[in-house]
Amino acid sequence: MILAFDAKRAFANNTGLGNYSRMVIGGFAKLHPEVTLVLFTPSRKGRYADCFDGYPQVRIVTPRGLWRLCPSLWRTVAVGFIARRLHVDLYHGLSHELPLFLPSSVRRVVTIHDLIAWRYPHQFHAIDRIIYHLKFRHACYHADKVVCVSRQTERDAVDLLHADPAKTLVIYQSCDPIFQQPVDTDHCRQVRQRYRLPERYILCVGTIEERKNQITAVRSLALLPPDIHLVIVGRRTPYFDQVKQAVEQLQLVERVHFLHNADFADFPALYAAAEASVYPSIFEGFGIPVLESLCCGTPVVAARSSSLPEVGGNAALYAEPDNAEDIADQLRRTLDEASLRQKLIAAAADQCRQFRPEAIIQSLLTLYESILKQS
Repeated sequence: MILAFDAKRAFANNTGLGNYSRMVIGGFAKLHPEVTLVLFTPSRKGRYADCFDGYPQVRIVTPRGLWRLCPSLWRTVAVGFIARRLHVDLYHGLSHELPLFLPSSVRRVVTIHDLIAWRYPHQFHAIDRIIYHLKFRHACYHADKVVCVSRQTERDAVDLLHADPAKTLVIYQSCDPIFQQPVDTDHCRQVRQRYRLPERYILCVGTIEERKNQITAVRSLALLPPDIHLVIVGRRTPYFDQVKQAVEQLQLVERVHFLHNADFADFPALYAAAEASVYPSIFEGFGIPVLESLCCGTPVVAARSSSLPEVGGNAALYAEPDNAEDIADQLRRTLDEASLRQKLIAAAADQCRQFRPEAIIQSLLTLYESILKQS
């Protein structure tokens, strides 16, 4: 079997789509050395340039000649012809899109992660919305199967993209393997000292943007005991100014800490050292921070919205995303009720099993084999 993957995000993105792409490609490379993997990427630079080195069955294909001047066009136009030449059996677009001109002999799978651009169009530039609409619809129409990372995303794919329900199926994603490794107390202490964090804090991970709703997390902190702090980890957007203003108005400057350039390798310790984590996002296609927190054994309070209850199951507590009092009440429970805390931690271990990379890779392999048998 020769599998081809759109590997752009695997090499270019540190989180999100990058983690998903590396998990899928790396999982096949490690667990199924009998499968030949062809990775198409417009560039191979940066932190993950060599992440698939050492796997003899992996072939990385990048633009050559004049195509180097137009890598995006190469990814859209030339990849289909190269796939034919390399006798690819199945091509998987790992991030919402498929190239043009794939031959009919190549079966096609695409993963849809979310339809945020449809639900919150005001957060995107007009040209970006147009491109997303064209790429997503093309991919769903031409794919043999549309993999959705949650039931919420599957509903959106059918309702908003008008994907054929017979084509869609849910295969959950995982988080980075570093969150599935134990974190010792010394490492937690070292990380807390490195970032000058207090003894007791609640962690909130995610790009600081309107949809992630960090303002409500800040407002909930004002209702918690004064020795509890809030650590917000994520890239800044213009919404950061609103969050900072809320911090100042509520006189929480000494209790709210922003980390914009935290080392990803330190994330497991940041979770493990926290009293709890909070994820009040208004809408998510999946909700990786919820899974990361569960894998680290840290109780999480998530918004009762979109896909988050799918990810957290009965191992998380939930609150209305726009209700600071509700969020504060649930956080207080994780702080004060020892029996509940232990129950959540125990449930998290079971909940995380269904998101382990091995289970996801097996589901994808079963899907690929079933599609190829039908061709």
